Amino acid sequence: MDILSSLALGFSVSLEPANLAYCFIGVLLGTLVGVLPGLGSAATIALLLPITYRIPPTSALIMLAGIWYGSMYGGSTTSILLRVPGESAAVMTCIEGFEMAKRGRAGAALGIAAFGSFIAGTLGLVGLIFLAPPLAEFALDFGPPEYFALTLTGLTLVSFLGGISWPKALAMAAFGLLLGTVGLDPVRSQARFTFGTLSLQGGIEMVPMVMGLFGLSQVFAMVERRLAIDEIAKTPTRLRELLPNRDEWRLSIGAILRGTLVGFLVGILPGAGATISSFVAYAVEKRRSPHPERFGKGAIEGVAAPESANNSATSSGFIPLLTLGLPANVVMALMLGAFMLHGITPGPMLLAQKPEMFWGLITSMFIGNLMLLVLNLPLIGLFVKVARMPTSYLIPVITLACIVGAYGVNNNPVDIFVMLGFGIFGYLADKFGYSLAPLVLAFVLGPLMETSLRQSLILSQGSFTIFVERPISAVLLALGIFVAIAPALRRVFGLRAIAWLAAKAKP
Repeated sequence: MDILSSLALGFSVSLEPANLAYCFIGVLLGTLVGVLPGLGSAATIALLLPITYRIPPTSALIMLAGIWYGSMYGGSTTSILLRVPGESAAVMTCIEGFEMAKRGRAGAALGIAAFGSFIAGTLGLVGLIFLAPPLAEFALDFGPPEYFALTLTGLTLVSFLGGISWPKALAMAAFGLLLGTVGLDPVRSQARFTFGTLSLQGGIEMVPMVMGLFGLSQVFAMVERRLAIDEIAKTPTRLRELLPNRDEWRLSIGAILRGTLVGFLVGILPGAGATISSFVAYAVEKRRSPHPERFGKGAIEGVAAPESANNSATSSGFIPLLTLGLPANVVMALMLGAFMLHGITPGPMLLAQKPEMFWGLITSMFIGNLMLLVLNLPLIGLFVKVARMPTSYLIPVITLACIVGAYGVNNNPVDIFVMLGFGIFGYLADKFGYSLAPLVLAFVLGPLMETSLRQSLILSQGSFTIFVERPISAVLLALGIFVAIAPALRRVFGLRAIAWLAAKAKP
């Protein structure tokens, strides 16, 4: 099936009235989530996972994807007008966006953020369309050794490149792997870590777990900090105020294209995602600027580049999920959970077995990006009012949604206590600087890693050389080892360089 006929199939699915409605609901919810400080797309998707039971699989995935990329749009509004990032990916937008707003250019900042997001999201989808099918075809040659090497390398990248303390990341990944072993052994069907209870024989349910980690933990955090917004920039009231002038476009167009490329490449990497891509894009733009002193004082390139990067990264993040069945970040892990709830395994066979779902999901993002462009600019004033909503209104709603959602999966009261336990754990982990991303990704990938390892050893009659005899697994393992030892190498060579400079400095 060529690209044009595939896109025609995809649009025939995504333009169905029901799917259009779910796409609109998703992008609207995503925008509101991006506007509301402290909630986040991961928490919202976790809260909505139980609802997807009663929705057709393609419609559910279209809605959840809309929440993901819609939140990138919404986060820029509060970053620019309120100096409060609704999403972590919008942190860099605060720096330049609010400074522009103080100088009376809030409309231009909001406009370039919206247009840059639309351009980057569209170009990112074009890259996804051309890269995903050949990668899925290549992945058909993967066997158990390749999947084990791929999952191991992915977890290594998450732990060492996630921008957090790698010992803490390794500890969380190890805990996630341990949680993934609870239940019946995938090969021999022996009970493990069930403590004699039937409720744990099927393993820990993902839905109550992620609702606790991302939903209930946010409730505890909201109760603690009670976020107050003290300063607000003047909100543009006319559409003309949202259009950047010619000079601002001239400065921004290159930043948009560079941010798109950076975001697309970084978004594919496990553990990177939209947040890190926005940081990288901002740093690249500042370094290459002939006037870096403008940054921090309202440089419009500092809005265009990170906003383009985080939207491009949301598109490229789907590539490893749809082609290899491996999530690149927490949100993609939750999307994997949504696939699994409907009995669908994303990966190289998805394109062959369910092309209407594969292409329908991708083409819905084109429609969703257009909806967001039309939706965000006229309703900025409304979104600012939503952002100033007291947390006392949000806390009971989120808590009730968590309880109902956790119980509704299996109608099992035990799941509520599972959610409560993970909610407390997630709150404490965030408070002490432990990222939840390695834990969730390890929990999701752990069973696949274990099964692939044991199948590989059965094929090789217990010999570990099978992982280095096959070229793809050998290359992936070499990459993982390099990433793991890179911090130690950097420290050794850094100390040697300091010693050499000190020796040279001696008279």
